[in-house]
Amino acid sequence: MQIIKLNATDSTSTYLKNLLCDNILDDLTVVAAKKQLRGRGQMGTTWASEEGKNLTFSFLKRLNKLVVKEQFILNIIISLAIHDTLKGLNVPDLRIKWPNDILSGNAKICGILIENMLSGTNIQSSVVGIGLNVNQLKFGGLPNVSSLKLILGQNIDLDEMLVSIMEKIENRFEVSEGKTIEQLRTEYENLLFRKDKPSTFINEKDEMFMGFIRGISLQGKLLVTLEDDILGEFDLKELKLLY
Repeated sequence: MQIIKLNATDSTSTYLKNLLCDNILDDLTVVAAKKQLRGRGQMGTTWASEEGKNLTFSFLKRLNKLVVKEQFILNIIISLAIHDTLKGLNVPDLRIKWPNDILSGNAKICGILIENMLSGTNIQSSVVGIGLNVNQLKFGGLPNVSSLKLILGQNIDLDEMLVSIMEKIENRFEVSEGKTIEQLRTEYENLLFRKDKPSTFINEKDEMFMGFIRGISLQGKLLVTLEDDILGEFDLKELKLLY
């Protein structure tokens, strides 16, 4: 595994994609930065991180004939790998907030952004960006955010944490080789935040509604039981879970 360390860059994912244009990179090549000037999250949100306090990195994953319709396998594998790492540190009450935020209790500690490069109907490779709150103590009043130091009460070595995460990711990809979403989703679903609990959502029309998260579809859509026991399937753009 090659790890490229930077002091600062606009985005580790953008840096890695630019490298990929001009170089042949090994599988699981990592770009890590002490500071991201324009770190991104899902739906174009920004990822704010105090310089040198957290892990902000991206890695390249080369894939072998993963069809686009099964792309959510990547979310499952990477979310579970992060969960494996944090569970090993005894971080309490770990949950996955669909599609791929990692929470401790109600507080977000990690975000994941996956960008796929296609070849026909297959995904040729993916650039995966990960932001993990490690040693940061203040978040400028942002709600429902925490860090490993706030939770565990101790400093975490960033280099050791990065290697540990990448080892878990590599292992998860190895044991998941050749498996389908149907074979992998149960473990992911069992960790879903607010699964089987009455929850409030807001849809793309800014309308609030109640429902129960039941799991994910084979395409990775969120399954929510609505009024009259109707089971709805939702894409990321179609609803937001309110805390």
